[in-house]
Amino acid sequence: MSGEHSPPDDIAIETASPDDRLDILRVLDAAMLETDTEVVDTAIDASEALVARFRRTNAVVGALVATRPEAGRVHVDAVAVRRARRGRGIGSALVAEAVRCAERDPELTLVAAEFDPKLEDFYTDLGFEVGEGSDPHDTDRLRGRRPIEPTADDDTRTGERRR
Repeated sequence: MSGEHSPPDDIAIETASPDDRLDILRVLDAAMLETDTEVVDTAIDASEALVARFRRTNAVVGALVATRPEAGRVHVDAVAVRRARRGRGIGSALVAEAVRCAERDPELTLVAAEFDPKLEDFYTDLGFEVGEGSDPHDTDRLRGRRPIEPTADDDTRTGERRR
């Protein structure tokens, strides 16, 4: 997945810092995504939040917040891009970078997400296997799963990842 889903040339994908907190919350709010501020803070502290930054002005134009709900799994809690920047591959680049980060973490075996059915193609294009959401009564959500593949740093003889 290394060269796939790269951001546009004028966008940098970076790990979020505490200074990005308000910008992340604004991007998520503008996309009408409900995200708890404590989840955002925890993700930033754990380096599990990413931002898409417009290189010329340093403005945050997209954000991704991930959590680790259980051992071995990272969950994409929220991903959003400012309306004026949508359709340029920024959201895909954010999710692709979250997957690349997970591939470098020897403790992770899966990246997961729950999302609106209209985003099924978005996640499928990023290599996610899509099925029904976790709540069988909620037909408005789908669940995506992307198993982590070993990286070039993995020892193929033992199946263990190198640190």
